[in-house]
Amino acid sequence: MEVLPKDKKLKEKIRKGRTSFQIILMSFFGLILAGTFLLMLPISSQQRCVTPFFDCLFTAVSATCVTGLIVKDTATYWSLFGKCVIITLIQIGGMGVITIGLAIIKLTGKKISFSQRSTMQESISAPQVGGIVKLTSFILTGSAIIELIGAICLAPVFCKDFGIIKGIGYSLFHSISAFCNAGFDLMGVREQFSSLTTYSGNVYFNIIIMLLIIIGGIGFLVWGDIKTYKTKFNKYSLQTKVVLTTSLILIVIPAIYFFFFEYCDLGMKDRIISSAFQSVTTRTAGFNTQDLSQMDESGTLLMIMLMIIGGSPGSTAGGLKTATFAVLFLSAITVFSRRNDVQCFGRRVPDDAVRNAGAILFMYLFLFLTSGIIISRVENLPLLTCLFETGSAVGTVGLTLGITTKLHMISKGILMFLMFFGRVGGLTMIYAAVSTSENKKVKLPLEKISVG
Repeated sequence: MEVLPKDKKLKEKIRKGRTSFQIILMSFFGLILAGTFLLMLPISSQQRCVTPFFDCLFTAVSATCVTGLIVKDTATYWSLFGKCVIITLIQIGGMGVITIGLAIIKLTGKKISFSQRSTMQESISAPQVGGIVKLTSFILTGSAIIELIGAICLAPVFCKDFGIIKGIGYSLFHSISAFCNAGFDLMGVREQFSSLTTYSGNVYFNIIIMLLIIIGGIGFLVWGDIKTYKTKFNKYSLQTKVVLTTSLILIVIPAIYFFFFEYCDLGMKDRIISSAFQSVTTRTAGFNTQDLSQMDESGTLLMIMLMIIGGSPGSTAGGLKTATFAVLFLSAITVFSRRNDVQCFGRRVPDDAVRNAGAILFMYLFLFLTSGIIISRVENLPLLTCLFETGSAVGTVGLTLGITTKLHMISKGILMFLMFFGRVGGLTMIYAAVSTSENKKVKLPLEKISVG
């Protein structure tokens, strides 16, 4: 076997890494197209008619990117076959196409190559290739167990309302949708596009849905640390500590705001559970138990900020990610305190992580704001309403102020791009499209520039 020089090995790694990003994009494209054509089949609709391509494409993108924005009510428009297609897209999209693909390869007994392991690593944001197959098995097994437990816990509620057979199906659908942070629901049988508003006062139901959303949104690597070290927080990796701490803060503080300023007209029990649910679901899931159009502008703006942040790296959720938000916040603290390094929990944060966080923030804000302005002009709608829609799309959340079905094709196309961007990740799309060149050994002359 030929032994490559050190610089050639580096070049080979870069080439494989770039291919991994392209494979991730192609796999999501392939899944979306397959879902689109399946949804176009007459058997997919209740009326047994061919659904327009663009409506099927929008639904497939939303399901695969676990968002929840819809142009056709899931419960009343799609048939049982159509609903099965949608929940399959949600499951595969939430777990990651590469994760499912490698699991199938493993089941068939074929050997998983290094390049496939490398692709898997990029797909779930794992820190290293070593142990990636074992981690894949852990993710798939853990996901199946959590979704099954969630369905069992939801069954008493749905079976009571819809009967045993239909109730079991509803329980499984909503458990998968909540765990994958998708926001798709079947409550349109009561009122179209009503989400979970009919269960706003059911504390048990709300808690189960919130737990599924949180568990799916904290990230697979966090699961591994919790499984290994249990409650020994000091032994967790830096990422796990950051994710758990940031997630807790982003749940508690918004919940307090919603409690004191948004849901004052509710009874104490409903006020507490609605505030907690809204805080949890806004960042990533897309369900709602209260009428969002009744919120004031400050509450709407807070929800937009939460939607853009999204879930955690390597999870079923999309968005800017909690770890990215934490790194940006810590970077600002570092500047204010005039320290040289970004620090957290007694560790230094790598400089490339800080640079990446800044680049990701710029991409998300640019796309979110630009898209909102374009849609506002095209549709002649209030800017804040359109920013809510674009924030929901780029954060793969799925919440809406009721304008999704009324948008024209251009605006829906923009939302589809934002959903795809938010799910696969901005850096993944950039790295897949832009070729990587070797680092230059000679640095350019340094010259200062004033900022701030």
